[in-house]
Parts: sequence; structure tokens; C-alpha cells
Amino acid sequence: MTDFTLEQYGIKGPEIIRNAVPTVLYEYALKYERGSYLTSSGALTVRSGAKTGRSPKDKRIVDHPDSTNDIWWGSINMKIDEHTFDINRERAIDYLNTRDRVYVFDGYGGWDPQYQIKVRVITTRAYHAFFMYNMLVRPTPEQLAEFGEPDYVIFNSGEFPANRYTTYMSSKTSVDLSFERGEFVILGTEYAGEMKKGIFTIMNYLMPKQGVLSMHCSANEGDDGDVALFFGLSGTGKTTLSADLNRKLIGDDEHCWTADGIFNIEGGCYAKCIDLSPEKEPVIYSAIRYGSILENVVFDPHTREVDYADVSITQNTRASYPIEFVPNAKIPCMAGHPRNIIFLTCDAFGVLPPVSKLTPEQAMYHFISGYTAKVAGTEVGITEPEATFSACFGAAFLVWHPSKYAELLAQKMREHNTNAWLVNTGWTGGGYGTGSRMSLKHTRAIIDAIHSGELAQVNTQEDPVFGLHIPTECPHVPAEILNPKNTWEDKAAYDAAAKRLANLFNENFETYKAGSSEAIINAGPKV
Repeated sequence: MTDFTLEQYGIKGPEIIRNAVPTVLYEYALKYERGSYLTSSGALTVRSGAKTGRSPKDKRIVDHPDSTNDIWWGSINMKIDEHTFDINRERAIDYLNTRDRVYVFDGYGGWDPQYQIKVRVITTRAYHAFFMYNMLVRPTPEQLAEFGEPDYVIFNSGEFPANRYTTYMSSKTSVDLSFERGEFVILGTEYAGEMKKGIFTIMNYLMPKQGVLSMHCSANEGDDGDVALFFGLSGTGKTTLSADLNRKLIGDDEHCWTADGIFNIEGGCYAKCIDLSPEKEPVIYSAIRYGSILENVVFDPHTREVDYADVSITQNTRASYPIEFVPNAKIPCMAGHPRNIIFLTCDAFGVLPPVSKLTPEQAMYHFISGYTAKVAGTEVGITEPEATFSACFGAAFLVWHPSKYAELLAQKMREHNTNAWLVNTGWTGGGYGTGSRMSLKHTRAIIDAIHSGELAQVNTQEDPVFGLHIPTECPHVPAEILNPKNTWEDKAAYDAAAKRLANLFNENFETYKAGSSEAIINAGPKV
């Protein structure tokens, strides 16, 4: 270990702390980094500086002849040239060379040895090394000794700004990725989530090249080996419904589906902490202990008790912890082929059924759409529900056109006889302000019936607008709520709301028509 060097990157001089254990990283963070404290639970609390979330408008990918035709260029994947990447890389290296010490973590992206990538993180903060210790798959001492050169290197000089007058820059923050160089450069943001999502972006590029579907979803497994995937945007219940103590957790956020089954990309979890309590989220709450990181939370300076309801720093308070801290985690985080795929949506229009079965083509359509809704009153000026769409339930991290991922999804569903379901955790009996929120008890009963296979056996009826196949019965769920129109007193108002939502789906899908097949396009709602 003594001969380990970073000179191949032009980094000479700083002391190198490589793959330090959490105890050592605690010591460095508490000694050298402002805003780092030990909390009463034993977790390390840190501050991420001015940025408390990702900076998607500052993300850039090098436009290179070898990959340019693969990339879905636009507002998500924005171009820079190789010269600009070199400028930012040199700026990051120069800053690393001014530090007394740098922290290195070598780990893996992905649990499956056949597909995992070797990742090297080089950073100026113990917090960042600790974060990636939690979030990457941790090598054994033997693997570390034989690690060799990585496939991808993250140069995290986030304490130092980009030059905003450099071509292609939009601010003092720049997050730059070169697939050809296998390098990722961070300037002007200390938010650790940029590294996590950078690895996910890399996997979203590499995996489809090998016929592997990369997915922004959680996954769990029942006692008989039945695997379920949960897709859903913020507020749909993905964490709550996938964290089932009767099932093993494979992972909470990022997975890949290969010819052999699924694997988790990450070695840990990155959970939201807003209003966290042992009653609401017992699994997450109990995982926040020695070896965990809390970002941007507020705590009592005397007792060091964290106030999870205090969002005065940011609403995006987060906890990072190893997957081993989840009592029912499946390690290694790999499993067989999914039996069920569950798309979660919070439909504030009250139009979509509590559950519906999707054809492979409908699964592709709803996967590309990635629909949920904001409710009235959440933002100034919003007086009624507002539709939100995010392709593949994670548009910000896609590299290829969304149809590439959707076609892989449909192919794998057909090969492995996987069922797809759309589950509405939003409103029933009317839209927001008129109807009521779906009962969590009923939603859990629906999920249980999907897991058991009972729901796949019941008769269905087709929704005339969305074409969804609605079960006519479900154990422990009143039959009268399964068809949403039945729950509305004003049937004409339901028809109008359904037509409006259908139009919003169709308008959103115009963006993806050019890259989608007729089968996918025709699976959308009919108005």
C-alpha cells in the first residue's frame, strides 16, 4: 500500500489517505472540516456548502465521435468539447495539488462481478470519501490489493469553482463527464449526491451497450424468490412500499437487469430525512447510527439530537448508510428475474385506478412517461393539480433516448413473463380538494396481492380512455373503489378530468415520438 501513487494524474505532494475506514474518516472530518459534528445517534453530520442538491443545469458530457450518436442530446445531456473538459480537469488537479491531503476511495459500481465497474474517487473532503465508502460496493482487502487501475475516476474539487467565463459554462459549478477518458470532474459544488448520480449516469450509458437494462428503482424479494421492482417519482410512496420487513431489500434506488437477473448498483442507501420518525420509517431511522452520514440537518448543539422537521438549511436533508445497516437486506445485492414491476404514481386528478395491469406496450409507454402530479397549494399560483413527467422515472440520469431503455424493458418482460402494474397512490372519489387520498392500507393490500400472484389471476375490465386493464376484485380492497369512475359522484366531471389528463399524457409524449415505435405510441390514451 505504501507504493500507491496518484502521479499518473499529475497529483504530487498531498498526503494520500486511501480507503480509510469510517472511524478514521470521522476523525479527519471532525478535525478539519467546518460543519462536521457527531450526533447523539452516532452518525456524522456534515454540511455540503452552498449547494444542497444536484446542479442539473451545470452537467456536461464531452461530445466525442465515439459516443456522440449514442447520446440523447438536449437539456439533460448538454455538450462540451474535449478542450473545455481538459481546462476543467486541469483546474481540478491544480486544486487537489494545493491541499495538504487528499482522500481516495477505490470501490465498485455494481454487485455483479460480470458487469461491475472499478471506480476511483479522489477528493479533498473526508466527508466525500466517507459518502462513497457507503455508496459504492466496498472491496475486500484482497480485492483492494489487486485493484489496479480503475475504469472511471472522479476528480472531486468541489470546494473550488469553475471559471464561469469558460466556454460552455453556465455558472461557477461544473460537473463534467468524459466516457472516452473514463473521467468525471466536479467543480463548484460540494453536494455528495453529484458523485452518486455520476456513477448512475455512467452505468446508464455502459449497460444498454451490453443488452443490460439500467433502472432508477427500488427492489425487494419474497421468501420464495419472487422479485419486485418499484419505480416512482418523489412523493409516490416508493420508499415506503418497497421497505417491507416481510421481504428482503435488494436496493433502494439503482439497479440493472441482466440475462441472469438483477443487481444493485450501489453499496448503500441515500434516504431523504425530512420529517423522519421511527413510526413513519423505522428501517431508515434505525440505520442512522455510527457509520452513517447526515447531510445538512439541524440539531440541538447541547444534546446533539437531530430535529428532522427543521428544514431551515434545506428540505433535501439526507442520510447515507451502508446496505448492511438494513436488517433485512439481501447481501450480495443480487437476485433473479423480476416477477412484477410496479409503477407508482400519485395522481392528484383522481382519474387513474388504484391498480391496473399493463401490457408490455403500455409498460413501455408509462415507463417513458414517468407520470405523477403535484397537488394544488404546494407552490404559489398552483390552484389545481399539475402533471409532472420524468422519462423512465429518472430523466435527469438517462444517456440514451428513453425508448432504448423502454425497448429493453419490454424485451426482458417478454423473455421472463414479468407482469407490469400501474399503482395510483394519489386521489380517489375526485381530484385534490374534492376526493380523498388513497388509503395506505388498501395500497399495501394491493401490493401484497401483486406479490402473492393473486391479482394476476382475477378478471379485468378495460378503461375506455387509458386502455388500462382494471382488476374487478382484489383481496382486502373494496371492489367499488377499483374503478375510479365509480367513486366520483359527478360522472361528467370524471370524464372531463380523464380527458384532460389523457391530453397531458399525449402532449408530453410528443417529445418521444420520434424515437419510439408505433406499438409504444399506440399504447397511450385515446381521446
